[in-house]
Amino acid sequence: MTPLLAVLVAYAIALILIGLWIGRRVRQSADFFVGNRSLGMGLVFATFLAPNIGAGSTVGATALAYHQGLSAWWWNGSAGLGSLILAFWVGPKIWREATRLQLLTVGDFLEHHFGHTVRGLAALIIWLGSLLVLCAQLDGVAAVLNIAGGVPHGTGCLIGATVMTAYFAAGGITSAARVNSVQLFVKLLGFAAATPLVIAAAGGWDTVMAFNPPGVTFWRGSLATAGWPRLFLLGPAFFLSPALLQKAFAARDERALTRGVALNGVALMAFGFIPVALGLSARALHPGLADADIALTVLKNVPLIIGGLALAAVFSAELSAADAVLFMLSTSASQDLYRGFVRPSASDTDLVTVARWSAIIGGLVGFGLTFIFPAVLDALTGFYSVLVVSLFAPILGGLYLPRGGRWGALAAMLMGITTLAVTTLSTGGAGYGWAAPHFLGLIASGVTYLIFAAL
Repeated sequence: MTPLLAVLVAYAIALILIGLWIGRRVRQSADFFVGNRSLGMGLVFATFLAPNIGAGSTVGATALAYHQGLSAWWWNGSAGLGSLILAFWVGPKIWREATRLQLLTVGDFLEHHFGHTVRGLAALIIWLGSLLVLCAQLDGVAAVLNIAGGVPHGTGCLIGATVMTAYFAAGGITSAARVNSVQLFVKLLGFAAATPLVIAAAGGWDTVMAFNPPGVTFWRGSLATAGWPRLFLLGPAFFLSPALLQKAFAARDERALTRGVALNGVALMAFGFIPVALGLSARALHPGLADADIALTVLKNVPLIIGGLALAAVFSAELSAADAVLFMLSTSASQDLYRGFVRPSASDTDLVTVARWSAIIGGLVGFGLTFIFPAVLDALTGFYSVLVVSLFAPILGGLYLPRGGRWGALAAMLMGITTLAVTTLSTGGAGYGWAAPHFLGLIASGVTYLIFAAL
């Protein structure tokens, strides 16, 4: 075992112990699902930013920068802009409704506005889509462990699945929020220390910038969907994601929610320049990488202590994003599917038990999918596409234009997914210029809902 790998293993064990210690007191669904609605600004900031800086924001964005240069900023930058919409418009409005009606999940919100059928369809979509993003986070964990000590892909994914399932299943959002605070501290410290040293090892900023691919600018990459068109995919995903909306339910008050989420958005936009710098440095130091997902191998070009801290930061990023997915899976399975359709009379204790088992099952299935989707961005793009086209109309419609009704919500969800699937299959996933399949699906979904609302 290499020294770097030993540090990561010790760190993983510490995270599990923290989660188990906090989770021993969690017995009620209000604690597991929404932290008893007690998170202040600091914990809201930590529990949003920690999972938002995940596999896509680190391993995926660095790999993207390796090929697309400066335009890779839009992966994190779009997420930050979407977070600001959540902070100032969507978040406070849905928080007020969730607090007034004692809602625990996005499924509760959808059923309140559109009925049982919409809730069930949304829960099914959330489960299927979330497994893709969980798979992506575990792929990211495997990449880090491979860089640190040559750990095989399957073994690395298994380690990641075990760690995040253990500390999340112990206490849900209550334990995850505290673990996320530790992870966030490690992330910010690790990247802040390592990035300047990596740039220096590559020959300085001017040398790094010289490796920006020809024809690529900050606004556009060499692909039609690279650069600012990412905003149509990632912007909506970060104010529609059930995991983020349900974390908003846990805020102590509107002020804590708005400030914590807004600070998270600004931090994401600032962080977006770090994977760009690391990806371009990797082009300078390691040209011709066969697998861009290991572009973060540049962290080996700095002193051992700093490199270990930086890899711990990336490791934290993948785990915190993975536990956010488990949060979405377990709460949706227990509240939306189990209590909603299987056993409406389930007790509060039964609900927490089902949520814990759902987290364990989700972790196992996510691990299995890593053998089907071994590339981080492939899995994440699939998840965000399904999420945006299916939930855009019912969530925003429920908040601002509820008269579209149940049939409007169902029709919008089905039209969005159908348009996404047909466009993806007919164009090989390329779309039409900058109009990617997910953008066309979003437009089809929104227009369908508006038609029903008008009628």
